[in-house]
Order: sequence, then structure tokens, then C-alpha cells
Amino acid sequence: MLESHQYLRQFSIKPSVQRSAVMHFLLNNRIHPTIDEIYMALSPTMPTLSKTTVYNTLDLFVEKGAVRALAIDEKNARYDVDISAHGHFMCKSCGKVHDIFDLKPSMFQIPESESFRIDSVEISYLGACKSCKGN
Repeated sequence: MLESHQYLRQFSIKPSVQRSAVMHFLLNNRIHPTIDEIYMALSPTMPTLSKTTVYNTLDLFVEKGAVRALAIDEKNARYDVDISAHGHFMCKSCGKVHDIFDLKPSMFQIPESESFRIDSVEISYLGACKSCKGN
């Protein structure tokens, strides 16, 4: 778990057993998981883990900028450990979320004539993935 400890410290997050486990899962499972998916994956080896702990941990990670919460899924928040500028595509058939990296940088900006302070940008696409588009 050394990798997750180092990652957490980069964002001034004190590593605990639960925080390290959640971060380890995110770093090694780039699937844009939900709270339930993280909880189900970790609870067999961490019987004292609760969904509330996973929720609070992810909330802290988002607050510190270590993780992004995605609003692409209208049923569940999803989480992405890759905080670089990129978009997301969600297949409406299978529910998988895919990263899209080859977007134009201008898509993440607004015209300079607008006087807004941008804290985050989320570019999302919905449709059918390669595997599902024939269905």
C-alpha cells in the first residue's frame, strides 16, 4: 500500500487503514466506481468497513483534490482518481464509464470575456459503447 500512502500525502491527507484501502482500490481499478462498488470490493477483507466510511473518505478525497466526483451517472456518483483534464463517456446499455483524453484543450475553457472563476469542468457523453452499439 506504499503507493496509496504516497498519493494521499501529496494531497495532505493523513493515511489511515481505510483511506489507504480506498485509494489503493481507486489507483488499481480505473473503472470510475460508485460507493457501493468500492464498499463491495473492500468489505470482504475489511469487515469493520462501512458505507458511511467509504462515503466520508471519498468526500475528503474530493475536497482535497485527490479524486474527482463525476455526475455522469444520474443514479450514482462515480469517482475518478485521474484528476487531469479529460472527458468521460458512459454507455447507457452496460453502464461502463470510459475516459476520453483526446479532447481539445479549448473545450475545458470559457471565453476570456466572461468573468467567471472556474473550479471544475466536466465534459460527459452518453451513448452506446463499441460492445453495445449493435444492441
